[in-house]
Amino acid sequence: MKRLAIDVQPGEYAVARLEPGAPVPGLDAPDGLVSITRTPAETSVICPAGLVPEGARVESGWRLLTVRGPLAFTLTGIIAALASELASAGVALFTLSTFDTDHVLVKDAELTRAVAALRAAGHEVAGAD
Repeated sequence: MKRLAIDVQPGEYAVARLEPGAPVPGLDAPDGLVSITRTPAETSVICPAGLVPEGARVESGWRLLTVRGPLAFTLTGIIAALASELASAGVALFTLSTFDTDHVLVKDAELTRAVAALRAAGHEVAGAD
């Protein structure tokens, strides 16, 4: 796996679940990531902790790590490598991808261990200190 440049984004993130068919909330985070995914079984929202939709079931306390992109669609194994490196360090993760790049969320309490594992694997990690 080639060396990746990863940025730890500021602030706390949350992963929230809304009921199937719930209206998609209009979330505005110009300096942060917001992801809304709807399936027949649920509507999931990843957003800064302060923007969690009312009435959602929430898993809070996440920190967002973003692989510097854009990444070519032909690249393979990025999430697999990051997941393997973090799993070896005992760090649970939640991943998502966008058109340009990949993102990994880790619990705030595990951020230091996650950053150490990624650096030990040869990746550049900025914004964690």
